[in-house]
Amino acid sequence: MKPFRALRSALFVLWMLATVVPVALVVLAASIFVKGTPLYWMCVFWLRLVIWGARWICGVRHRILGLEHVPTAADGRAAVILASKHQSTWETFAYPVLMPHPLCYVFKRELLLIPFFGWAMARLDMIHIDRSRRAEAWARVAEQGRRHMSRGNWVIMFPEGTRSARGGQGSYKLGAARLAVDTATPIVPIAVASARCWPRKSFLLCPGVVDISIGRPIAPAGRSAEDLMREIETWIEGEMRRIDPAAYGPARA
Repeated sequence: MKPFRALRSALFVLWMLATVVPVALVVLAASIFVKGTPLYWMCVFWLRLVIWGARWICGVRHRILGLEHVPTAADGRAAVILASKHQSTWETFAYPVLMPHPLCYVFKRELLLIPFFGWAMARLDMIHIDRSRRAEAWARVAEQGRRHMSRGNWVIMFPEGTRSARGGQGSYKLGAARLAVDTATPIVPIAVASARCWPRKSFLLCPGVVDISIGRPIAPAGRSAEDLMREIETWIEGEMRRIDPAAYGPARA
């Protein structure tokens, strides 16, 4: 099965490369005339192609629980901050497809150097930071996060900062909780078991189901960032053990 899996994964990578170039070129040309939300949904069109390719080429399906916990398009500019577990590339591509509002990612600025993909991202309302300058990075997150949320976007952050291995847990940073407290914005925790289908730092995909569980919004009023992040971490890691118990085993669960 491994050669077949490798072949399917190679076809999927070719599918991404073949589709990102024309879409990115259209986005770059359109960015001369339009900004903001219309440009965002043009980029989401490519992400839909990616998720479609993962499903039909590699057999990666998904199921989602708790989508009712985030505001709908009918709620207008109701803002939330999404704080998600991070295991693979899959969720970074899938969340804009699944969520009803434009998302504003916080990411390292080096991603902007990726041909076509990064060039298109640079035209969107995102927050790209220099991780080597922490104080400056936080100031950028706070200022731009507040501005983008006032326009109806949702900020999404991965508290662990980087992808964790299946069954693993990184150190939860306070950035998302600090932004929630500073802006009085509810924060929504998300658990996602994507590494069983799309392993960390790999493009060798396995057929299966990615489970996503969205928790209820947590109000930051009267909370410290440390206390808020402890609750988020507890919920996410507990939910990870529920949706992917095989990754943790009886002792670790």
